[in-house]
Amino acid sequence: MRNYEIMFIVKPTLAEDAIKTVADNFKATLENNGTKVTNVDVWGQKTLAYEIKKGSETFKSGYYFVLEAEADTDKGIKEFDRLAGISQDIIRHLIIKKED
Repeated sequence: MRNYEIMFIVKPTLAEDAIKTVADNFKATLENNGTKVTNVDVWGQKTLAYEIKKGSETFKSGYYFVLEAEADTDKGIKEFDRLAGISQDIIRHLIIKKED
């Protein structure tokens, strides 16, 4: 079993319910592809260390989410990475494979 920590930042211009929907959809992406999400930590809106440009928009803050997950294969992790990379609602994401 492999353990992962996934952090992603949702753009702050979305409505509060839309931000929750984005987070829930990406959690479902992991779970639908065989990855068990063991913990969801919502950090809320934070100021970024530097401005991030995504498309035509520039962001100085974002909504942070940290997920802990475990999986036998990396299918769910790869699908999350692919979708987060093309999503206009996620401005940054990072996936770390934890060593136990």
